[in-house]
Amino acid sequence: MRKVPRTMSTQHPDNVTMPFFTEGTYFLGEDEIKEAYYAFSHLRCEEQMWDCEGKEVDEFVIKKLLTRYDNFFKNHRIGKDVFITLRVPNPVVEKSEAKILLETLESAPRSYDTASMFYGNDNIPPIFEVILPMTTNTESINRVYYYYRDFVVGKQHKKCFENDITIKEWIGEFKPETLEVIPLFEDIPYMLSADAMVQNYLRDKQFSYQRVFLGRSDPALNYGMLPAIMVVKIALQRLHALQEKIKIPIYPVLGLGSNLFRGNLTPLNVTECLNEYPSVQTFTIQSAFKYDYDERLVRKAIDKINNHTRTVPTIIDEEIALDITERLASAYREQIKELAPLINEMARFIPRRRMRKLHIGLFGYSRNVEGITLPRVISFCASLYSIGLPPELLGLHCLTEKDLSFLKAAYPSFLDDLSLVTTYYNRDVAKLIPPKIAKNIEKVLGMVKYTENLLHSEYTSQIIQAILSKKEETITENMIAAGKIRSFLG
Repeated sequence: MRKVPRTMSTQHPDNVTMPFFTEGTYFLGEDEIKEAYYAFSHLRCEEQMWDCEGKEVDEFVIKKLLTRYDNFFKNHRIGKDVFITLRVPNPVVEKSEAKILLETLESAPRSYDTASMFYGNDNIPPIFEVILPMTTNTESINRVYYYYRDFVVGKQHKKCFENDITIKEWIGEFKPETLEVIPLFEDIPYMLSADAMVQNYLRDKQFSYQRVFLGRSDPALNYGMLPAIMVVKIALQRLHALQEKIKIPIYPVLGLGSNLFRGNLTPLNVTECLNEYPSVQTFTIQSAFKYDYDERLVRKAIDKINNHTRTVPTIIDEEIALDITERLASAYREQIKELAPLINEMARFIPRRRMRKLHIGLFGYSRNVEGITLPRVISFCASLYSIGLPPELLGLHCLTEKDLSFLKAAYPSFLDDLSLVTTYYNRDVAKLIPPKIAKNIEKVLGMVKYTENLLHSEYTSQIIQAILSKKEETITENMIAAGKIRSFLG
């Protein structure tokens, strides 16, 4: 039985602090090679997601790791002990990146040859899975699977011309024979039908297990924090039901960032996340988790996840959860329509942490919000936190006493989590936002007891004043200072 990782290091640029092995204020391509080694060797992450989406792809990641860090990887076999998993572009959504998908799939057999020479030919592929983001149907998953099987590997049996040798005889054998596809669901309608799509995908395949990736950030950006949490919980219980039905293990991957809006996974609250999502197999370890806390604390937290055994999901009433989701998403979107110009204005000042071509978040494609585009979710969060307006507070004014009673069982730590978030609220933000939104947020604040973080408010007040007076020189440095207090950028 192949090992299925518990922790997946990712390249999400949500960190304030840059790690010691980088020289500048953002990661360059070679820094990400160092990062993969650091995540494995120092932090003891079991998997590194290698993002080929939205940036110049480094197709030689396996070769560079094995040649530069040969002593480590001789004892920690890539594909057996530690894992590199490629996140590829989705051609349906990212037209300009579409052919990078093909280049990335072509790189898998070359990586196999490199590993075979390094380890000796023992048939363990270093790359055997890819992540397909923004999955919306079974056909898109199948296209990646069959394209690799039939066109990347399948061409080895063809000849360049009549009476010639086969490509396999000319170039050598192409392995692995198949690449497994991990669908990443990032929008609520598709998350709710993830189980049906996965069942359909598995119908004609003989896999010993299937991994399924659920996003937490983009659903929150599109619908609000609480709807994203409710839908993740529903999707997890439906995937568990599918596992019981088809008798094939389903191993969920859950993408959690450091702030509550994007997932609430930090080195300080690992136990809470393991309890909140007990059926999740793999948790993402994003950049703020890795670099905005003491390394020993990070390593201890990762060890805790690695050594924890997953169980069954907590079952919630889907009808009630979906009713809350619909009402809160509608309220959240109304607020976002009004806040979008301010958010986009603030996003200009956020320091970049990764050199990548940013694509529009799903909200930008939405037919329900005509003409509204937003920055990606990390920049979105950083923009709002930097003016003392935690995005978690948006849309929650519609909660009723009945809803709160339901949440006591469905999401027991809701009010405690919200209480921590509200410490970063700065009432001065009322100078920048519509009075109706400020009034609605005051209603949310009345649900919890909290103590304002005065130092954070000092920096955010300076940013608010800079926006009002149009003196923008110090905004970025104050954003960084406030982010250090929170231990995340966005």
